[in-house]
Amino acid sequence: MNETVKKQLDHRTIREFKDERIPEETFKTLMEVVRRTPTSNGMQTCSIIRVKDNDKKASIAEICNQEYVKRTPELLIFIVDQFRNMMIAKEKGGKIENARDMDRFFQGFTDACLAAQNLVVAAESMGLGTVYFGSILNDPQKVIDIFHLPELTFPVVGLGVGYPNQEPQLKPRMDMSLRLFEDNYTVFDSYLKEIEEYDRQMTEYYDLRDANKRVDSFSDQIVAKLNNPAIKRQEILKVIKKQGFDLKI
Repeated sequence: MNETVKKQLDHRTIREFKDERIPEETFKTLMEVVRRTPTSNGMQTCSIIRVKDNDKKASIAEICNQEYVKRTPELLIFIVDQFRNMMIAKEKGGKIENARDMDRFFQGFTDACLAAQNLVVAAESMGLGTVYFGSILNDPQKVIDIFHLPELTFPVVGLGVGYPNQEPQLKPRMDMSLRLFEDNYTVFDSYLKEIEEYDRQMTEYYDLRDANKRVDSFSDQIVAKLNNPAIKRQEILKVIKKQGFDLKI
């Protein structure tokens, strides 16, 4: 097994980093990895906001409800970016209204996800730690306002990168028998029975965010998430539409 795969199998979310900047050459290498990431139709419809302003970091931490965002050495916001290509097409006299369709929105969304994960693999292979902030979507409109995002852009995910200052426990994962199927989707008679062992493993796992308390079982986490939806996240489509994308619904 090569070293990169070993790093991937040992992936841990890092929430506390050393007070040490990443060398600029290392950052440039990570950006080159992003540049070379596969992209839908070759259109490269993802861009990144590198957040250096501490006040903006604090604002993102507030949106995420995760105060440690403020201490992240490198905070990156990956965005759908159809604005750039629309402007190129406009200068060429192209049919720019098609830049607004949902197909292109999802192309940009997929590009952003691929770029972020490719960066994570590269960063961890260099001994860096990473943490995703999907919680930027707790209030996407505020994120748009903070970074003055133009039309046909949309925030997808945040990513923190730095030198780890903690060694979290390896988080248990569900067995692949529940996630890998051959030819057809498999429906189980009792999902609680299938995840019984996984539920037990999760209750023995300690999350460093609350080091003295074991986490709930996976099944209880599912119920809690469904019982307590994030209201603003339920309105994401409204914000996407406000950014100029045609939802066709």
